[in-house]
Amino acid sequence: MWRQAGKLVPEQLSEEELQILEELSTKSSKKKFLKHLALKENHKKFRKIKQEKKKSEKMEEKKNREGDEEQDENAGGQLQNTFMLHVWSRSMDTAYSWRAAQAMLFGQPLVFDMSYEQHMSRRELENTVSQLLECEGWNRRSPEPFHLHFCNLQPEGGYHRELLKRYGATWDRLLITASEQRHVDVFPQSQLVYLTADSPNVLKAFDHSKVYIVGALVDKSIQTGVSLANAKRLKLATARLPLDRFLQWDMGAKNLTLDQVIRILLTLKDTGKWEEALEFVPKRKHAGFYQPRQTGSSGTFFTNKAQTFVKKEVGPTSTYKKAVYRDTRTQLLAQPGAQNVFKSKRIVEDDIKPKSRKNWWEEE
Repeated sequence: MWRQAGKLVPEQLSEEELQILEELSTKSSKKKFLKHLALKENHKKFRKIKQEKKKSEKMEEKKNREGDEEQDENAGGQLQNTFMLHVWSRSMDTAYSWRAAQAMLFGQPLVFDMSYEQHMSRRELENTVSQLLECEGWNRRSPEPFHLHFCNLQPEGGYHRELLKRYGATWDRLLITASEQRHVDVFPQSQLVYLTADSPNVLKAFDHSKVYIVGALVDKSIQTGVSLANAKRLKLATARLPLDRFLQWDMGAKNLTLDQVIRILLTLKDTGKWEEALEFVPKRKHAGFYQPRQTGSSGTFFTNKAQTFVKKEVGPTSTYKKAVYRDTRTQLLAQPGAQNVFKSKRIVEDDIKPKSRKNWWEEE
């Protein structure tokens, strides 16, 4: 009926989608869910058509290239240079898997806290799992990846069902550590640092001996203090990224997606430079990095609306200048004929006398 009325309705529904549809109570929520499934289905169709078109174009280009090579060979032309071996995608995947396996043995742990299922809607949970897939991919492609831990992952829970749905059979072969245990039961409490945007503490430098925790949460309604309250309840140290110190952040929430956070941490882990790490913050959220305002003899000033700080430059002090002058004068006095010159100019130490000053009430 709804399709005949011109509503967006999917052509097929899975058993899981039918179960979710039955759990929805209102008619408007059912319409929104069916519209979401229809848009998702159309997106898959268009993506499949685009992939097939791209594949056919590649096949046609390959045939044309092979035909040109045969003509060059028949004409006695030179063959193409082939000393650069082609790196196959399977070889790259093997190299990435080897790095991830090494990280599971020797890498620095990075924890994703999966205890926020009750704070998210179904769509927010799907977005969270999508970002977790992005995090796992960026971590595998990093030169020095983290050892990823999915803690508080309850079996048959929302996180687990969605991860199994996305990964399929690959989930059992994934080079991460998924556990029902809490992070405080796996690692020493003194090493744990919970990263949350609501923390009053600013992360000044990356510590390779710490175990950083990121809450696996997508909160479109922006409920402030959820992860901070969780960390305080467990008596864990907290920290937030220094976005205000480096970026011109006028307004808006400082919440970042999970894939942006892990890219910042990976860059900071490799380089230790905040300027390079914070390049992954979306440009739409800030007006750029703080730039030098003035350069003088005393230093370079940087302008911040909250504070003004100066990068001092070390220069010669007055004591240092006096010492240099004294050494220079001694060397000149040692030369023949220099005594008369210095005496005539009243520079000799014996001739230097303090100036006498008269008080204003004394007579001339």
